Amino acid sequence: MGHGHSYLTIVARAEAGRTTVEYVGEGRQQESLDAFWAGLQPAQLAGIEAVAMDMWEPYIQSTLAQVPAATTKIVHDPFHLVKYMNEAVNDVRKRAHRRLQEQGCDQLKDTRNRWLYGQENLPAAQAERFAEIKGLNLQTARAWALKEVFRTFWSCPTVKGAERYFGRWYSWAVRCRLEPVKKVARLCKRHLPNLLTFFEHRLTNGPMEGLNNAIQGLIKKAFGYRNKERFKTDIFFHFGGLDLYPAQ
Repeated sequence: MGHGHSYLTIVARAEAGRTTVEYVGEGRQQESLDAFWAGLQPAQLAGIEAVAMDMWEPYIQSTLAQVPAATTKIVHDPFHLVKYMNEAVNDVRKRAHRRLQEQGCDQLKDTRNRWLYGQENLPAAQAERFAEIKGLNLQTARAWALKEVFRTFWSCPTVKGAERYFGRWYSWAVRCRLEPVKKVARLCKRHLPNLLTFFEHRLTNGPMEGLNNAIQGLIKKAFGYRNKERFKTDIFFHFGGLDLYPAQ
């Protein structure tokens, strides 16, 4: 909104390929989400099947406090966790790049995007060069391999299988001597119960990411919003599922 940063808490319902905004609150404190839960009846709260969210602690605490059996309903989806692993790989690459530059070597220069590709998405034209780089820089290659193995975690067919897979990955990750990767691994370990709920509900934050991109499009089209209430109204108008067909 306008200049600087101004945050909103947005709750949307995702169903049948449609994402509908149900609530827009100011800020991103626990109270920002509490106000949404407070507007629901006990039966509505009990009827919530799953809630996809990132690991923002105020939202977690709000949901735990307000939604019955929330510990089994909060889902930390793949999108943000794979993003954290990508950032860890890039941190390892940057540290290695600085060390190599001090020795007069630029082998990691301009390679950032290559390490962020999934193995299956690496352009064929870059495959040979990437294989060469992986062989030369073992630390960044190890971080990349851990990231790729973590991506496969999300393909596990069952909760029990996913729990076993994570245990093996975590054991490797915390012994890898790469601090950025270890940091993400420990974060995942702390939140493991709500990583495993993904394999029950198969709910992701993908629809919300699409909604966020669409809202950013509104901001660009309006050249920013100086009036917060106007911004909230526009969000509901465009994404609130309003029936705008004329009455018959």
